[in-house]
Amino acid sequence: MTNQTPTGDRSADRYAVIGHPVEHSQSPFIHAEFARETGQRLTYERLLAPLDAFAATVRTFIEHGASGANVTVPFKLEAHALADRLTPRAQAAGAVNTLLFDAQGITGDNTDGVGLVRDIEGPLGVSLKGRRVLLLGAGGASRGAMLPLIEASPAALFVANRTAARADELVARFAEAAQRHGVALAGGGWDAVPGGFDVVINATAGSLQGDVPPLPAGVYAAGALAYDMMYGAQPTVFMTRALSEGAARAADGLGMLVEQAAEAFAVWRGVRPSTDAVRAALRARLNAKG
Repeated sequence: MTNQTPTGDRSADRYAVIGHPVEHSQSPFIHAEFARETGQRLTYERLLAPLDAFAATVRTFIEHGASGANVTVPFKLEAHALADRLTPRAQAAGAVNTLLFDAQGITGDNTDGVGLVRDIEGPLGVSLKGRRVLLLGAGGASRGAMLPLIEASPAALFVANRTAARADELVARFAEAAQRHGVALAGGGWDAVPGGFDVVINATAGSLQGDVPPLPAGVYAAGALAYDMMYGAQPTVFMTRALSEGAARAADGLGMLVEQAAEAFAVWRGVRPSTDAVRAALRARLNAKG
């Protein structure tokens, strides 16, 4: 267990982000700001877990009096397997990014999808209800987003992926939830994407490699929002391409990062922090480094 951030008051409740790598994580800054804003007494650190010792790292952290943890790559599936109990959204996602430790054991939750929806519908001001939404990618990021997106009651949700079979699997996994919420759910390969979407969400890692999913002409409806889960000091390649292909607006995933953290904070502390000031401060920190 490697403590990468000073923990300060050892009598305060302890939290951490666990990953490999983890030194880049903005979570300590975010949660320190949330704690200051809400008057909560806690410490938050970075834990670098060996690739073959995630469970051992978590259990050692618990033995040292920890109250909870965030989980980042590549351990979200292992966190799901480690949890004694799973929230419905963690069960649906098949992955865990938030752990709560108490007398009943380890509870696994997933706040990623909620963070995505809250960013789009809150700061970005786009209601998903009744809209046509395109989700690009069928990996873990998409799986975590599916249930919160469906619960936002869009008119239609289309999942597109390089491999159509993976998109079809994701659609089948959430077909019952879509039916309950009256959402027309479909999926397919890049060549099967129809047009006229109000919101297009890139859940692929393509922006990291400068790779943009090939989308047909007319995919963006008038006034459409293009949203990339990746973020950086500069607009991502997906955002730039989307604006050139008809999107009216483009946003990156920094707001999602802050909103999912606020949801985790609420799970742990029972109080929801506001996010506007933290989002602005984090953007300024990112721009200063970029």
